[in-house]
Amino acid sequence: MKGTALSNKLAVPNNLGEHAREAITASVNPLIADAFALYVKTKNFHWHMSGSHFRDYHLLFDEQGDQIFAMIDVLAERVRKLGGLTIHSIGQISQLQTIEDDNETFVEPKDMLFRLFEDNKNLTDNMRAAHKVCDDNNDVATTSILEVFIDETERRAWFLFEAFTN
Repeated sequence: MKGTALSNKLAVPNNLGEHAREAITASVNPLIADAFALYVKTKNFHWHMSGSHFRDYHLLFDEQGDQIFAMIDVLAERVRKLGGLTIHSIGQISQLQTIEDDNETFVEPKDMLFRLFEDNKNLTDNMRAAHKVCDDNNDVATTSILEVFIDETERRAWFLFEAFTN
């Protein structure tokens, strides 16, 4: 009852309809969870970098972490604009995330690069799937946002790929 009353207070009308709101919210919230997980993983590697390329990788991970973190608010606010509810807690993030946590004490720099490369590739695939849901529901605003984020994520993957293959 309390949750229902709260959600009614948070309801936002839109022209897309209830089905679209539910489908888009269900496809975007896991992206937000993955962005949180990828942000923490990227910062973890940023903080625990060592080796001959320390400065370059440290700066790369910091730059990429900032870019990933910036996605979170944009996506969450988009869900709210549509009248959906978004991430409430770390527990909800852990339930929705597809990006695996990395709790190893030490990871070789090349392995860090490769893991983040794979995670960014997977995030790109998940954003493309969400884009299709948004497109199928005529949500041009969210598709537009996702197109920019797909491009940014592909760029991150490209930079990571170039770093671990050379």
